[in-house]
Amino acid sequence: MEKGNIIETKGVTIQFNGLVAVDGVDFSMKRGEAVGIIGSNGAGKTTFFNLLTGLFPPTSGAIFYDGKEITRVPPHKRVMMGMVRTFQLVSVFDSLTVVDNLILSVVRFREDRRPKGGFFFADARHPSVLKTCEEALTIMGIEDKANLMTSELSYGDKRKLEIAVALSLKPKILLLDEPFAGLGDLEIGEVSSIIRRVKENFSFIIIEHKISRIVDLVQRLSVMHEGRLIAEGVPAEVLSNPLVREVYWGKEEGLACSV
Repeated sequence: MEKGNIIETKGVTIQFNGLVAVDGVDFSMKRGEAVGIIGSNGAGKTTFFNLLTGLFPPTSGAIFYDGKEITRVPPHKRVMMGMVRTFQLVSVFDSLTVVDNLILSVVRFREDRRPKGGFFFADARHPSVLKTCEEALTIMGIEDKANLMTSELSYGDKRKLEIAVALSLKPKILLLDEPFAGLGDLEIGEVSSIIRRVKENFSFIIIEHKISRIVDLVQRLSVMHEGRLIAEGVPAEVLSNPLVREVYWGKEEGLACSV
């Protein structure tokens, strides 16, 4: 793994019943870098995230994180190492209060809060745990809803809660899978502003179809098509790449509609 990279893949491939979903991808990013991954539906973006975070083992290839190979490391251990993600569909517990969603994650995954023995929730209400949770809720602007049942939240607030859970784990690298999906323009603006404000605290990768919403959030765009990386570079150059225009938008006028 090249010095200075927080994450790197070498020839990562995964097949499902003979279908190659991710095909020989070589990808890397520096510590502190912000990268956007774009591509049409079915291009392999989320599957690639699933490989990075350990939800799927690759058929072949290797994955490195912070200087160590993690190809076969399970997802929960990757979280404990500082690799945290969100999902396309909001993934929170409706049956818990807002703050309890965060407490559950902090106690489960934070190195300084994991129980060495005894009852799992014995230290759940420790002041340091509550402080971490409150800080994350405040960052996302939903601190006034801490004691509500999550089922009572709007979809947009559930998305903010999911990101708050991720932030509460103090990630070294944050992977956001379509964080603006299902949000209105106002909520997209709010979440985008928050990401812009906190992104200096970690490396992050974002998958998003609303390309105009991420070009000012990332330093580099990577484009996937049919499971392969076909272009990488600064956003302006990538979006003017003829191959990217052809495979992603099809027609030139499609660009205006997609961004």
